[in-house]
Amino acid sequence: MTSYVENESGITFDFDIEELALRIENQVLDMEQCPYEAQINLLVTDLDGIQEINKAFRNLDQPTDVLSFPAIPFTSESDFSIVEEQESDYFDPESGELLLGDIMICAQKVKEQAEKYNHSEMREFGFLVAHSMLHLCGYDHMEPEDAVRMEARQREALDALGTVSYTHLTLPTTPY
Repeated sequence: MTSYVENESGITFDFDIEELALRIENQVLDMEQCPYEAQINLLVTDLDGIQEINKAFRNLDQPTDVLSFPAIPFTSESDFSIVEEQESDYFDPESGELLLGDIMICAQKVKEQAEKYNHSEMREFGFLVAHSMLHLCGYDHMEPEDAVRMEARQREALDALGTVSYTHLTLPTTPY
């Protein structure tokens, strides 16, 4: 799997965002039984950057915590068979990896929400990556039953990484 991570926000964290993102991305793809090596782009930006993209793509002129841009038009959650019909549209011709999509996270929102919900910035960042990865796999939370299912999958992904509890994410000490 290839995970391209760029932090254009100028804000730093006391954990390695690339390592954490890769661990969570792999965990979600394993849980969702993705049969392909995948490629994901993750951009960490600031309030202005995410507000600009939120306005352009969702017509909401306000910052948000995370945006997901799936590259695959799933008709059902994690049904990867859709890509087999049009391989040239969904796979990187050089690496052969499945182009899953893009994630955009607002660094200030990570810090703000971690404080608001009284948990670590690592937990908040991890939650946002897991949440967005599920969107890239076709999940949504517009209907109450969909939201319950998606939240359960988020919790399962984070707990599988050796969390002490859902609200206190820690990285395992063994390499992934």
